[in-house]
Amino acid sequence: MSDTTTDKTTTTGDDQDLGAAGSQLSTAPVEDAPSSHLPALGVIGWARWFWRQLTSMRVALLLLLLLSLAAIPGSLIPQTGINEAQVADFRERHDILAPVYDKLGLFHVYSSVWFSAIYILLFVSLIGCIVPRTWQFVGQLRGRPPGAPRRLTRLPAHTTWRTSADPEEVREAALALLRKRRFRAHAVGDAVAAEKGYLRELGNLAFHLALIVMLIAFAWGQLFKSEGNKIVVEGDGFSNTLTQYDDFKSGNLFTNDDLEPFSFDVKEFTGTYERTGPNRGTPRTYETEVTYTEGADGEEKNALIKVNKPLEIGDAKVYLVSHGYAPVVTVRDGKGEIVYQDAVPLLPLDNNVTSSGVVKVLDGYRNPQGKKEQLGFQAFFVPTFGGSASGTMLSQFPALDYPVLALNAYHGDLKADSGIPQSVYQMDKTKMKEFKDADGELLKKLLTPGETMTLPNGAGSITFEKDIKEWAGFQVVQEPGGGWALGGALAAIGGLAASLFVQRRRVWVRAVRGDDGVTVVEMAGLGRSESAKVPEELGDLAGILYERAPGAPDGTPEDPGTPEASGITTSTDTDSQAVPAEGAEQQ
Repeated sequence: MSDTTTDKTTTTGDDQDLGAAGSQLSTAPVEDAPSSHLPALGVIGWARWFWRQLTSMRVALLLLLLLSLAAIPGSLIPQTGINEAQVADFRERHDILAPVYDKLGLFHVYSSVWFSAIYILLFVSLIGCIVPRTWQFVGQLRGRPPGAPRRLTRLPAHTTWRTSADPEEVREAALALLRKRRFRAHAVGDAVAAEKGYLRELGNLAFHLALIVMLIAFAWGQLFKSEGNKIVVEGDGFSNTLTQYDDFKSGNLFTNDDLEPFSFDVKEFTGTYERTGPNRGTPRTYETEVTYTEGADGEEKNALIKVNKPLEIGDAKVYLVSHGYAPVVTVRDGKGEIVYQDAVPLLPLDNNVTSSGVVKVLDGYRNPQGKKEQLGFQAFFVPTFGGSASGTMLSQFPALDYPVLALNAYHGDLKADSGIPQSVYQMDKTKMKEFKDADGELLKKLLTPGETMTLPNGAGSITFEKDIKEWAGFQVVQEPGGGWALGGALAAIGGLAASLFVQRRRVWVRAVRGDDGVTVVEMAGLGRSESAKVPEELGDLAGILYERAPGAPDGTPEDPGTPEASGITTSTDTDSQAVPAEGAEQQ
């Protein structure tokens, strides 16, 4: 068998035309060569030119880059749809920048006109790229590999030898071999044409289709998403209605009817922590036992919600995101009657759950003179007190080893009826007066479970009950496009891998009887781009086919049909004027 030759020189003149053999190795559109004698375009011509530019792959990549850059301000600048308080604070601190940001839409980047324009143009560009290429690829799959060029020795990788086998036997053996190697092969005249590597183009199309799916899923999720947070104390419950949330935000097209109907009760929160070692205080167990029902008349079910293991109810996911303590306090008036008794959730300030909050008594309290008043207590709680020697109200450990509650007392008007929303964790003191101790200072006291702080002048008392409850913070999320986005991302990765690591190539085997009656076998391969894989694969195929159609025994040592010249080598033949694969596609 003769040398397997890899040619890297280009052809000129009549040898440049490979016909269908070098065409359609990809579905990428062929750009027209520029001309110095182009006529005036006109309106339709300019519209067609604009469409071609918009649907080109380079513009799609540019728009994808612009979309990534446009999303940066949304992560650096406070957004109205995420945190209104941060936006208001930014406006107060930046009198000059805030109006500029308003005009540019930087406080609502993802719903701004310019971001939407880039998003829509990218969407249209991808569709314009994919649709014609998909249709062309389907046509290629329905067709057959093109027939062999007239001169196989012009191709980048080729080999030839003489054999005593009949041409029909050689072609049948080649056809069987190529099909066994998973080539699409068929006989065309005096040659066998085969093609392989369609997965490359399929992966390319799948990658871009997956991008479209991800864009749709992202837009759908942003428009119809909802996200709310709720703190629930042990023994209390939650119903998935808008009024039940502590804070709530949603997409532009979300309505209250889109909320998944369910409710749940928190039975118990369990948290355990590392006691020793460098990880002391690190949570080991964070889980909440709940009972929930779906719909108005659903069956009650038990569930265990853990960190990163949410409760899934329909399209909603209930995540466990935070935890804290809710000391139970009892407030009595001067006559000893209970005017307030409840567990008060306090917000953690550090990893050891040092917590703060307020106790508000809004109704039912009368001062010693019989006048209606409101009471307010600032509360600081530590689950593990370091002792009076520590000098601070900072917890030493997150578990309830030595709980202490510190209280400051106020009376007056909490302005709860002013119509302005108030945080349940903060107290407006503008119309409140301090309770004074015997020294004329603000009344304050450290309480352990079961202890009571008595208010001066018969104003009442507040008791820190021995029952200390825990609360769990939940985040309820509905993202209708999340599954599609994940599927699109996985498909994009798979398609990109296929387009990068699979090479589309063609192989032809021609067997004809020479003038001396001996069969001449020619094999050649063509890939989409220059690669060592095509000559290697061609050499492997040629070696197997040579065993089935060995070289003719007669001839000189230089004759490629002799056994002595049957080795497979790689060389550069400048006389053959072969065309590289990329050049072949363009001719």
